[in-house]
Amino acid sequence: MSNWELKENSIGELKVSIEGEAWKKAQDKAFDKLAKKVEIAGFRKGQAPRKLVEKHISKQNVMIEAIESVANDMLQEGIKEHGLEVVARPELKNLDELQEDKATVTFEVTVKPEVELGEYKGLPYNVENVEVSEEEIANELKRLQERYAEMQVKEVAENGDTVTIDFEGFKDGVAFEGGKAEKYDLVLGSNSFIPGFEDQLVGTKAEDEKEVNVSFPENYHVKDLAGAPVVFKVKVHEVKTKVLPELDDEFAKDVNAQGVETIEQLKEHIKSNLTNDKTKAAEDKALNELMTKVVDGVKVDIPQAMIDEETNSLINDFAMRLQQQGMGLDQFLKMTNQSMDTIKEQFAQDAQNKVKFRLVLEAIANKEGLTVEEGDVDAEYKNIADSYGMDVEEVKKLIPAENLEYDVKIRKAYDLIKDTASK
Repeated sequence: MSNWELKENSIGELKVSIEGEAWKKAQDKAFDKLAKKVEIAGFRKGQAPRKLVEKHISKQNVMIEAIESVANDMLQEGIKEHGLEVVARPELKNLDELQEDKATVTFEVTVKPEVELGEYKGLPYNVENVEVSEEEIANELKRLQERYAEMQVKEVAENGDTVTIDFEGFKDGVAFEGGKAEKYDLVLGSNSFIPGFEDQLVGTKAEDEKEVNVSFPENYHVKDLAGAPVVFKVKVHEVKTKVLPELDDEFAKDVNAQGVETIEQLKEHIKSNLTNDKTKAAEDKALNELMTKVVDGVKVDIPQAMIDEETNSLINDFAMRLQQQGMGLDQFLKMTNQSMDTIKEQFAQDAQNKVKFRLVLEAIANKEGLTVEEGDVDAEYKNIADSYGMDVEEVKKLIPAENLEYDVKIRKAYDLIKDTASK
């Protein structure tokens, strides 16, 4: 027997009672468990007569042991009776009644929130028309030229050239930390060094040695060097210049794009790719605007537990990406001078948006009675297997079918919004 009362923020109280034969059996089992621990002179532990043991175990202790042993079963029965979708670990809030003939406990339970949908059909879905300009094509050709450029040795360095140098910096005649490197390739005019450094290397040649006099910026991150005049002793090893290939048919062939043999075909190829990219970006923008309208029209009170769970999931994904780059999350936090609380704050809003969007799609799928066929799940398994070069049966062992059923159902709701939009 149980009673469910929904309170605020999708958190409610589930009051569950146990009585009759079920409660009697629970107490008998609890007594037997406690009796095994009782030591009575003249008897081996757990072997004393029940009547004698009863004098050493209070009924209160028996009932407490009994309720602890059956509390989870009571909880599960109450959840099942009221069809609750629990989204966080329930907590035992109160022991309301503890008698020999009946016991009642109250659990605090966080459930999936109710979603009050707004409009989700017939909303505007406007994809902007896209055009590709001659300037954009020229810029892409320039980028390709840069990629296929060759570096040639030359005599005198000019802006735009690359000089390979050794350098060491000195402040008041003393070398400072971090101011030394060997065989460093520096592009003159790139402004990657202290202002004035690169300018003083214009006109140098291989084997030249030069003292470069500069001052660090006032806002430089190393306090001892901020605003300080310093001298860099520089040795030039080599001067190289970038030679771009001619924009001709030979260059078009070198690019190795399918079906491209001439420079005109390469331009058309570039135009096609840029058009596709722009179209995809325009479609993504229109879809985002469409889905934002749907979500903004919804009323839902999301429990903090769901946001916290999604936040932790996003942080775990972020940590995995860092690991793939050879960096741990702790190392990242130290490098960026951040705390875990700061990271959680950064991910919390994104987590809330994702949870809300997912709840909205679930609600639409349920309202529309969207179903998932066996063939839908099989197709999903095959797509995953093909993507990772795995056998379908291996994928089935790793991913439960109900997970894919959920994903397919959510995607169908997403497609329904798009397909019924006003275009």
